[in-house]
Amino acid sequence: MATHHSASYSLTIRALIPHEPGQFARVAAAIGEADAILGAIDLVRVDQDFVVRDISVLCANEEHGERVVDAISAIDGIRVINVSDRTFLMHVGGKIEMTPKVPIRTRDDLSMAYTPGVARVSRSIADEPDNVWNLTGKGNTIAVVTDGTAVLGLGDIGPGAAMPVMEGKAMLFKEFAGVDAWPICLDSKDPEEIIRAVELISPGFGGINLEDISAPRCFEIERRLEEALDIPVFHDDQHGTAITVLAALRNALRVVHKDIDKIRVAIIGTGAAGTAVTDMLIAGGVAHVVGVDVEGIVHRDRAGMNAELQAYAERTNPDGITGGPAEALQGADVVIGVSRPGVITVDMVRTMAADPIIFAMANPNPEILPGEVEGIAAVMATGRSDYPNQINNVLAFPGIFRGALDVRARNITPGMKLAAANAIADTIGIDELTPEYIVPSVFNRKVVESVAAAVAAAAIADGVARRDIPEVEATRN
Repeated sequence: MATHHSASYSLTIRALIPHEPGQFARVAAAIGEADAILGAIDLVRVDQDFVVRDISVLCANEEHGERVVDAISAIDGIRVINVSDRTFLMHVGGKIEMTPKVPIRTRDDLSMAYTPGVARVSRSIADEPDNVWNLTGKGNTIAVVTDGTAVLGLGDIGPGAAMPVMEGKAMLFKEFAGVDAWPICLDSKDPEEIIRAVELISPGFGGINLEDISAPRCFEIERRLEEALDIPVFHDDQHGTAITVLAALRNALRVVHKDIDKIRVAIIGTGAAGTAVTDMLIAGGVAHVVGVDVEGIVHRDRAGMNAELQAYAERTNPDGITGGPAEALQGADVVIGVSRPGVITVDMVRTMAADPIIFAMANPNPEILPGEVEGIAAVMATGRSDYPNQINNVLAFPGIFRGALDVRARNITPGMKLAAANAIADTIGIDELTPEYIVPSVFNRKVVESVAAAVAAAAIADGVARRDIPEVEATRN
């Protein structure tokens, strides 16, 4: 199987090379023989005997990178001076900063932006609290809140180690939707402390994005905050994933010409993401969902389930299927993996219904690799950027919060989530759909615009908006 190279495992190798014809060709050959991709080649220094070059190389993983460096170092006469991991270099000093929107160059500027002029603005908000939306950044600012207990595929790594991920999330908010976001990494695993901390900081934000909080604690934290706050609370690991999956499924079904209310879906993984995906699919019209966790298929008569799983069993698996992943996939039209690598096998896929749809979304390594089911799966999607059909939350959350903030929504309703899923799906025209193109690119700027407009309209229709669309347009003009 071909190696899947990624910029996330790219190196810049500074090498001392003899200043003689053909010497760099030896380095390039070693890189190729190590199955890496040669990128940029920069000249650093030249003298009579040696040339120093910075060589960018794309690898598949950290171990692969080490093999490439060893291969270059083994060449007679070549010396590796330094190796820089380009991903780590991007993170040096952090990835975000706060910058002022207006300059402070004179005493007049200072007197208006700060004391004494700012006192009149503060008094205006004290007299009329709703003025905070117009006279501060609240209406365009999101808190990205985590406790670091469920970070990517790394698990419980703590709030400090979660910071690079939260900074990345803040970058995506700004880049794709113009929303200001700030990481709030809390040093507590106690739901009560987390809930109280978010309640206390909420006056400064227009919305709360919960991120990488482990199940089942995340369910209670989100529910309690939704009840307590009058701004949107959105757990992206649940709902962002679910919205994007429903969008991808709608388009995949168009490719294979199947109706959403007639398909059978197996979901491998019933944690935060799997539970939200299940509920989103049911809301979107799927009538037959079977969930599987580490103990097997979730069904009503299974012993030892907690309250969350028991409730899950009550709304899924109408035929009472038992067993494990293999039994769940038999006859299924769709399998959605939100679990761990290797859970889905080729033999299982062969037992699915005709034209099977596979969403293998475990990161960084999916439940089954696309190459393993080539020629078997009708549509294949993963959560990775180096395969076609990347199901990525960035298609959902920037536009959802943009739309919610635009109308100053009090919360995010099921109708707003469905509107977002439909908007993502409809970004791709029917005549454009192919098995390799069921979700739009994360760099398609029309996605955020469409999602934001659909979410804002749904918020107004559901009665949770503080202002109407004409007011939003007037503000922008």
